[in-house]
Amino acid sequence: MNQAFWDEMYSASPAMWSGEPNPQLVAEAADLPPGVALDVGCGEGADAIWLAARGWRVTAVDISTVALGRGAAHALEAGADVAARITWLQADLVDWVPDVASFDLVSAQFVHLPRHQREVLHRRLALAVAPRGTLLVVGHDASDLETSIARPPVPELFFAASDVAAGLAPGEWKIVVQQARGRTVLDPDGGPARIHDAVLRAQRA
Repeated sequence: MNQAFWDEMYSASPAMWSGEPNPQLVAEAADLPPGVALDVGCGEGADAIWLAARGWRVTAVDISTVALGRGAAHALEAGADVAARITWLQADLVDWVPDVASFDLVSAQFVHLPRHQREVLHRRLALAVAPRGTLLVVGHDASDLETSIARPPVPELFFAASDVAAGLAPGEWKIVVQQARGRTVLDPDGGPARIHDAVLRAQRA
């Protein structure tokens, strides 16, 4: 799943995602005062644009140049002031290291990697959060494998909010949210399906 893989995936259709911000980002970040944000695995940029429209200065990171190009174009459509608040950065999250203690919000929405790579990434993201800043990690809960929604049949790629919390340095973090949060979506046949998002929101001391 390197850059060529993701560029090909994005190039296969005019839009890979809905164009709407991820619901758990909206739920958890709407009450945060704007500051400096890091959007990890930003895809086509809906989350970064939503944050920038609310006054955040955003660094949006993705491995795919195709996705980043679409994000930049969508940001311009949202307005020059919005586009000016977003920096688009191409990087492979497996080996990319963000600046330490530099972001008031670090958001990783549905970034699924093998366990070792995921744990390394989560440690790096935690270190990137500034004092009193927020870490928000959201992923597909493993229970989704038992639904009619298509998910990669690789259990190792899934994690619980408690897994993320366990990797945070004791005494340095306040856990604000740690749960598998349910929501209803449409399955490939147009019927309702109940899925769950692993949601970890923590505030650095």
